[in-house]
Amino acid sequence: MINKLTEDALSAVSAVQDGDTVLIGGFGEAGNPTELVHALIEQGARDLVVVNNNAGNGEIGLARLILKGRVRKLICSFPRSAHGHVFDDLYRAGRIQLELVPQGTLAERLRAGGAGIPAFFTPTAAGTDLANGKEVREFDGRDHVLEHAIRGDVALIKAEVADRWGNLIYRKAARNFGPVMAMAAKTTIAQVRRSVDLGAINPEQIVTPSIFVNRVVLVPTPVSERDHVLDKAA
Repeated sequence: MINKLTEDALSAVSAVQDGDTVLIGGFGEAGNPTELVHALIEQGARDLVVVNNNAGNGEIGLARLILKGRVRKLICSFPRSAHGHVFDDLYRAGRIQLELVPQGTLAERLRAGGAGIPAFFTPTAAGTDLANGKEVREFDGRDHVLEHAIRGDVALIKAEVADRWGNLIYRKAARNFGPVMAMAAKTTIAQVRRSVDLGAINPEQIVTPSIFVNRVVLVPTPVSERDHVLDKAA
């Protein structure tokens, strides 16, 4: 019997190894798999390459992972934010590497990784510092930059509902990078608010099919990163 429901978050992330590339879902304060990230801190893996839209908020979730010195390199679009300071401090001190990627390019590099496309050309970033060292070709009179696909060893994502096979649906904007990261990783671990019986999810509503999901952790009342950060700032 296929049952991908895992006892707890720590068990779910047990296979993450030192040096892994970890794709972490979330967009600002929406869809962050905070409980999985905290479990990864407890698990102890280090020297990680993390792919995320931003660099975390406050000292919770991804920001805490970075603060603990577990991340060697961050690949993201927005390393600075109103509620983020951890990455800034470490980057200025030369203690973490950064690969800055435009947001649409980041999403497409992940999608390409999941689709088996090794690289693609995009006009985004042509003529800027972000194109330095990359191949540039002209198509239809416009320069395009060669970007390589991103593949992850592990993806940590947050969804709303799953069945025991691992079929997922998301809650509104919390969907963000989850679907493409699930496709682009060797192992995908999802935390969800609710689990339902097989057949309870309308097949037409499934966003991430179970074939892309390896483990599911039930977190009925996930921490609110926004509330936590604002409380600390008050």
